[in-house]
Amino acid sequence: MNKTLRLLRLFTVFSICALSAFSMPAAIAAEKKSEQKNLPATCVPASRENLAWWKNMNDSFNATARERNAKIVFLGDSITDLWRRPAKRNGGKEIWDERIAPLDAVNFGISGDKTQNILWRLDSGNLGGKMSPKLVVLMIGTNNWRDAPEDTAQGVKAILEKIGAQHPKTKILLLAVFPRGADDADAKRQTNEKLNAMIQKFADNRRVFWLNINKVFVEKDDMHKLSPSVMPDLLHPNAEGYRRWADAVLPTVKRLAR
Repeated sequence: MNKTLRLLRLFTVFSICALSAFSMPAAIAAEKKSEQKNLPATCVPASRENLAWWKNMNDSFNATARERNAKIVFLGDSITDLWRRPAKRNGGKEIWDERIAPLDAVNFGISGDKTQNILWRLDSGNLGGKMSPKLVVLMIGTNNWRDAPEDTAQGVKAILEKIGAQHPKTKILLLAVFPRGADDADAKRQTNEKLNAMIQKFADNRRVFWLNINKVFVEKDDMHKLSPSVMPDLLHPNAEGYRRWADAVLPTVKRLAR
């Protein structure tokens, strides 16, 4: 009888341990899922792989990361992406090729991306493989204009933290989101300004550095009016806008990427 009781007790203990072992991963997964539910969408990695062109671009960035280590990575949305577009199509390719690419820089911008898409790309390997840049130049958030600026700021912070976790020694130059809309009355301009006021506080001047170059895009005689001569659609720079961007940012980029 005593032997039977001992066996029953051993079986019970074994069963409890086994159930705990099997349920632990599920519990962790449930906890993480619960945490994500409490986060705004801006902080939850999201893919756009349903778009073939987007998937191809992301895959090409991951391939670049596996093959080489660039000193500087420009990371962002269409405003960064269009460094690839020729001047005759209102882009900055010639300026990039002449002044930025020689610094051992790569362009990891994708049109339409939001903070959550950058987070997903980082998880997928944009800065993986051999990639260990001295500097990441980050500008993101204008496509999150439907989100509360506070939520978008959390998304930007999540990106800064993720880059820091992947590459603790990499410096980040966080650029103010460029102005958009004709003037200060534009609702999207106001959203970007609120966002900039929040994210500039993330700079610690050790790993994350803040730079606001927005004044180079507005009219000289009216600092509140965006100049169509540099942003014809009041959002994306043209060749002149990219030249001004390069002039304004390169001294800081070169200093931080030493």
